[in-house]
Amino acid sequence: MKRVLMVLALCAPLSAFAEGAAKDPLTGGSAEAGAGKAAVCTACHGPGGNSANPEWPKLAGQSSRYISEQLHRFKSGKRVNPLMSAQAAGLSDDDIKDLAAYFAAQKTAPGVASEAAVPVAQKIFRAGDASRGLPACGSCHGPTGAGAAPAAYPRIGGQQGTYVANRLKAYREAAKGELEDGNFKIMSQVAAKLSDAEIEALSSYVGGLQ
Repeated sequence: MKRVLMVLALCAPLSAFAEGAAKDPLTGGSAEAGAGKAAVCTACHGPGGNSANPEWPKLAGQSSRYISEQLHRFKSGKRVNPLMSAQAAGLSDDDIKDLAAYFAAQKTAPGVASEAAVPVAQKIFRAGDASRGLPACGSCHGPTGAGAAPAAYPRIGGQQGTYVANRLKAYREAAKGELEDGNFKIMSQVAAKLSDAEIEALSSYVGGLQ
């Protein structure tokens, strides 16, 4: 009996460590718990968060902090979408943390860029355009579009091109109004400097980044 108790005592710290290691470092959510909660998300975002519909974003491999922030924005009404606003309304804080952790842990399916997009998009993505005060996309989103998770800069590499184009146009439109400080305002100010042709080229280009 003493031997059994000693074994349990020795194993307890290891179990606690394993449980802690399973938590997402940015949100504290559980990917394991999120797997069950994500079942309803599959209808739009695809198995494992790899959407097949160009209108709906891939969530696989996305920054957990970014996903968490966006779900909170949908829930609060700061970001509005008929489908997502309704889905987020019933989520608890723990649900959001777990869903964010789950999708962040999934592997992103690569996309394909149009060769015609490269001449226009590559320069903007890598170097920006100083004459217009346009920063390089890669300065925030990284050279492969992987994003910067701690800053909630999202992964855009491999993302659906149509979704990216729609978001950039929405950012550009939002720049016409008053915006609170934060990443949304930053992106709106960037998108305001882009033409339709540049948005289309960038959207295709980032979809092919891996």
